[in-house]
Amino acid sequence: MQIGLMADTHDRLDAVEAAVDFFNSRGVSDVLHAGDLVSPFVVPKLARLNAKLHYVWGNNEGDREYITARFREIGIVPHGDFAALELHGLRIALLHGRHEAVVNSLAGSGLYDLVVRGHTHRAEISGGKTLLINPGEVCGYLSGRKTVVLLHLDSMRGEIVEL
Repeated sequence: MQIGLMADTHDRLDAVEAAVDFFNSRGVSDVLHAGDLVSPFVVPKLARLNAKLHYVWGNNEGDREYITARFREIGIVPHGDFAALELHGLRIALLHGRHEAVVNSLAGSGLYDLVVRGHTHRAEISGGKTLLINPGEVCGYLSGRKTVVLLHLDSMRGEIVEL
């Protein structure tokens, strides 16, 4: 079983479509989005996911009320700034990750098996007892790489995938 991880889509519709197509082709059960969707017009692209979407706010969302209304049209309620999830027996913290001290505290707390964050636009996988993953940026604006992560739950191995 696999789940998809993404962040920092920043209104890049073609890249969002590529991420959705990739996750659908891999048959992921859930997709965790660590924020910075930015505008409401991205939501219909995410509606094409065949997986359950879990979304937290980033620091660049414009009209959160309208984005929330668009998400509700497709049966999704954003989790707010932080989500503590239990999926497939895993304890997961999902946040955008603006504050490194908060991210590091969550990763070091022992409360979570997985911490998923965004914000830096750098795809990274690290950790010991708690796996810390930043899927990078779907948009590719800062790094020049449009990336997501495919997390293999059986081995708890994350795979950075360039779209």
